Amino acid sequence: MDKVKAEFVVLDERFAHVNGDEWIQRLHTGCRWTEGPAYFPAGRYLVFSDIPNDRVLRWDELTGVVGVFREPAGFHNGHTVDRQGRLVSCEHGERRVTRTEHDGSTTVLADRHQGKRFNSPNDVVESSDGAIWFTDPSYGIDSDYEGHQAESEIGACHVYRAAPDGSVTIVADDFSRPNGLAFSLDESLLYVSDTRQDPSHIRVFQVDGGALSGGEVFAASDAGGFDGLRVDASGRLWAAAHDGLHCFAPDGTRIGKLRVPEVCSNLTFGGPRRNDLFITASSSVYTLRVNFSGPRL
Repeated sequence: MDKVKAEFVVLDERFAHVNGDEWIQRLHTGCRWTEGPAYFPAGRYLVFSDIPNDRVLRWDELTGVVGVFREPAGFHNGHTVDRQGRLVSCEHGERRVTRTEHDGSTTVLADRHQGKRFNSPNDVVESSDGAIWFTDPSYGIDSDYEGHQAESEIGACHVYRAAPDGSVTIVADDFSRPNGLAFSLDESLLYVSDTRQDPSHIRVFQVDGGALSGGEVFAASDAGGFDGLRVDASGRLWAAAHDGLHCFAPDGTRIGKLRVPEVCSNLTFGGPRRNDLFITASSSVYTLRVNFSGPRL
């Protein structure tokens, strides 16, 4: 198991006491592009995507062993664990969002809008009312590297909401390449990253039931494209970027960074106390225990 020195970069006094382990551990490497980390507390394991290799891998916390969770996987990208402990997945290959039930069967949550297939759902979150919110850029149809090259049927890249009754609506339609998304702790705000802007930025929307308003730029990147997003239990927003994880205060100030030796794609919290930080980055998956935690659902 490789280790690298943990480097917390303080940019604002509000980040001065944010820290954790002295070393970041590399749990696994040798992938082509890792994404979609999702932690299952009941089983104490982490699943993550290796998109170009069309597989989902599983790291067992108790044994440290990494094995294949699903292969072929339909070029899975982002995942989340819903409030009933089921895996919700974005599939580039089948261009849909699915849920893996407790018995291992698959339920399709959304695969079309107004009869047209999605591009390639990318990342996903669940709101407390059971709705599934997801982004739909075109990365999975741009080439055969992360999916199957094809023409876009919708002709644009949107953010969607799949209601518990199965209806699907567009909630934001003015993105270039919407990517990571995360709710604020009280679900009054939705943060969405746009990877292909110059510079890449994160926008923030006001949430009113199943609708969004606003959408102003919350923060811009100073190190490549923003990707996956997570909010911690203190309400700070963490964003994956090319030099590591960027941390933002609720007012949009970049208050600190955690340096990572590869380009970061996503992150999640796990462990018995939700204070194990898992990071997918290029060919590898990293972890360290920190002195803050992910929110309790």
